[in-house]
Amino acid sequence: MDKFDDKHIKKLLSDTRTQRKGFELLVRQYSEKLYWQVRRIVLTHDDANDVLQNVYIKAWNGLDTFHGDSRLFTWLSRIAINESLDFVRRQKTMNAMSADDGGQSIASMLMADEYFDGDRTVALLQEAVASLPDVQRTVFCLRYYDNMKYSEISQLLDTSEGALKASYHIAVGKITQFFKEHD
Repeated sequence: MDKFDDKHIKKLLSDTRTQRKGFELLVRQYSEKLYWQVRRIVLTHDDANDVLQNVYIKAWNGLDTFHGDSRLFTWLSRIAINESLDFVRRQKTMNAMSADDGGQSIASMLMADEYFDGDRTVALLQEAVASLPDVQRTVFCLRYYDNMKYSEISQLLDTSEGALKASYHIAVGKITQFFKEHD
């Protein structure tokens, strides 16, 4: 796959005659990275694909609002995180309204997912991460899995680095406690 720089893609996106080509390049360039960012928040393959599709629809519809001030991946990540968290909130609401959720744990659901490539420990980590409040989950995923710097996360989530560091360390403590309880 060819790699194109943001400047080239932004130029294509800014002209209505080349906008579609620019968007195709944008999708090719960032799909895998965004998929994993979304998947770590929503957990399952099918849900991640659904959310990612919504991300691209919002991005396409919002091209006029993108002024090119930030990197394309930062812009897409912000949309992806918001869509992922909205999805998780909707799922929580649906599960709360459901009379019988089957009592199946997230780890059990992941182990049954044909696209899940991990062992019980990885599934438990995902369950621990899923139990975190939205902000802590997002910060943990961006820092731990994506190895983002606090300065990048700060720009993405529009919050201070100090608050992010605190959220991350609290999240790590909760995950550690989760493993102690499930050992």
